[in-house]
Amino acid sequence: MSLINDPSTLGLIGAIVGLLGLATGTGQILKRQTDPRFDPAVIEQFNHRVRAWWLLLSVLAAAFLLGQTATVVLFGLLSFWALREFITLTPTRAADHRALFWVFVLFTPLQYVLVGMNWYGLYTILIPVYAFLFVPVRVALAGDYKRYLERCAKIQSGLMICVYCLSHAPALLNLARPVPSGATAADVSAQNAGLLLFFIVVVTMGDAFHYAAEQLVGRRIIAPAISANRTWEGFLAAVGCGTLFGAALWWATPFNPWAAAGMSLLITTMGFCGGLVMSAIKRDRGVQDYGTLVVGHGGVLDRIDSVCFAAPVFFHVTQYVLQYL
Repeated sequence: MSLINDPSTLGLIGAIVGLLGLATGTGQILKRQTDPRFDPAVIEQFNHRVRAWWLLLSVLAAAFLLGQTATVVLFGLLSFWALREFITLTPTRAADHRALFWVFVLFTPLQYVLVGMNWYGLYTILIPVYAFLFVPVRVALAGDYKRYLERCAKIQSGLMICVYCLSHAPALLNLARPVPSGATAADVSAQNAGLLLFFIVVVTMGDAFHYAAEQLVGRRIIAPAISANRTWEGFLAAVGCGTLFGAALWWATPFNPWAAAGMSLLITTMGFCGGLVMSAIKRDRGVQDYGTLVVGHGGVLDRIDSVCFAAPVFFHVTQYVLQYL
């Protein structure tokens, strides 16, 4: 059953399409400028980002149209690809391959099956308990002790970030919330789809505001050895403008304007932290991007690092807040 049948969700999609249309037009106008004050490389990067946002919205909208199962499958595929990029980034030994086999063919799909079935008590502990215990045991059984702790930690970190954390985004579709009088379970799922869309949009806009501020006024770098693009000006723009943007979309959520602002503050802060952490991992491995799947943007993980860190925090805080609305 389609998840796009709630007026607030439809209105949010319309607002996003309008913003993307405006961004597309702006990018094309800037591309034709000959003024030396406009850096062609920055404009091209901006246009790449706009095209990536169009692709993200199109894929997510298509999944919403096909229903909840398709949406969960979409995020499952994103997790699989992101985990592949994460594991490929660092060398593995032959002793790790069987543990990785079970990580990819058992724990990753099972996590999303449990999310789709709304087995909250299992999908919240499957990876941090059972998978985290399984990985070191299976690696140890292979009999290779060289860099054992580092190898196990790498696999566990990939599972936690790329699978466990990201799976909390589609889990929003099953979020428990008060059912209005006369509403059905399908109506609640459709409203939760709007909440998921709100979350993705706020994360994306936080990244966009950071990028714009970094290009225009970025001066004070937070961690020069980690990323030259992470500045305090960018952080303040991401959090401040992202919070105001999210507050303006309160009508598409079950929150009042102040609660929507607080949630947006939480989302953008965690999103920024996610980007910083994933940049540290890339610097440690001496690479620029996690992959080359997305033209001009690196790999899948380069685009969803903010989502991965923000999703579980937003899910659990929202679950708590909705109990008191």
